[in-house]
Amino acid sequence: MSETYLIALGSNMRVASLGGPRRVLAAALEALQAEDRVEVVTAAPVVESDPVGPSLRRYANGAAVVESALDPTDMLQVLHAVERQFGRTRAQRRGQRWRARALDLDIILWSGGVWVSRELTIPHREMRSRPFVLGPASAIAARWRDPVTGLSLEQLKARLMSRIRA
Repeated sequence: MSETYLIALGSNMRVASLGGPRRVLAAALEALQAEDRVEVVTAAPVVESDPVGPSLRRYANGAAVVESALDPTDMLQVLHAVERQFGRTRAQRRGQRWRARALDLDIILWSGGVWVSRELTIPHREMRSRPFVLGPASAIAARWRDPVTGLSLEQLKARLMSRIRA
């Protein structure tokens, strides 16, 4: 049985062999596609955003819809393996939040609805408050609904943008 996932991608560091954050995201999509258990269906255009927290470097952000027979926990392991290919270590998560990173891959939504485990919560807890997630995500999956609120990504983005502008 195939599952569909919405993955958020982010980078704000240069990787020596690749280049800047935009190139890192393109290479990350290639790495995901090369994974024999994952098919990249579509990817959003990359946008730039200001950093959250203490990092000073701007982020490149994107999103991708992928299909896989993997359950969410196994998909998370694949995403972590791709992050490691780009120099990210899980030790960074135990340190300061929102620090600069070569690659960040997060499961935002999946076709199975809600998933809660010790290491993973879907929908992603922060997605509703992050324009740099909702922008790219709604560009490729505007009608996909948040199983918690029942709102589409397009509606969530519109609500967030109206709050930001107010």
